[in-house]
Parts: sequence; structure tokens; C-alpha cells
Amino acid sequence: MVKELEQDNLQSLVAESSTVVVQYSATWCGNCRIMKPKMKKLASELEDVTFIIADAEKFPESRKLATVDNLPTFATFKNGTFINQVQTNKFDVLKDLINEVTSN
Repeated sequence: MVKELEQDNLQSLVAESSTVVVQYSATWCGNCRIMKPKMKKLASELEDVTFIIADAEKFPESRKLATVDNLPTFATFKNGTFINQVQTNKFDVLKDLINEVTSN
């Protein structure tokens, strides 16, 4: 399941879950819209991972958890700690990032 952030509380969601993948996006971002269903597909395959979509423009505090200078940015967290991130519109690159955090 993919959660859409509704308030600027990503920090607490990351702290509550053991493994988190965040897609930082914006409503105007075409590549973000392209990647959203791909992220939902991965979420359906990995039930023990929390997937979150965070609007990088609406939620500045949540944006600070990663270096978001291009969209979409995908960031991974394990036990509340930032692990890695990529900025991509390629499914294989996103899958590699997620495999990195789930294989630890």
C-alpha cells in the first residue's frame, strides 16, 4: 500500500516503520505521475515495506529528510535512518534502490 502524505509528518512515519520508501513529487511533475503507478506496483509486492508519496512543495519539513533538488526523488529509510536516494524516472533504478534497503 502507498500512503499519500496529508500533513508535514514524514519524520514520525519514518520513525514508526522499519523500512520506508518515499517518493518526493509535485502535482506539476510529469515524471512523478509516470512513476506513481510503478511505485504502487512495488508496494503491492513488498507488504513489509511502507511506501509514502510526499509532495515536496507542500511539506518542507518532510523534504528535509533527503536532498531533494530534482523530482521525482526516491529516498529509503531503515529503522528511522536515511539509507540512500535516487532521482529517476526509470523503474529498474527504483527497483535497485528498494532492493538495496530490503536486502539488509
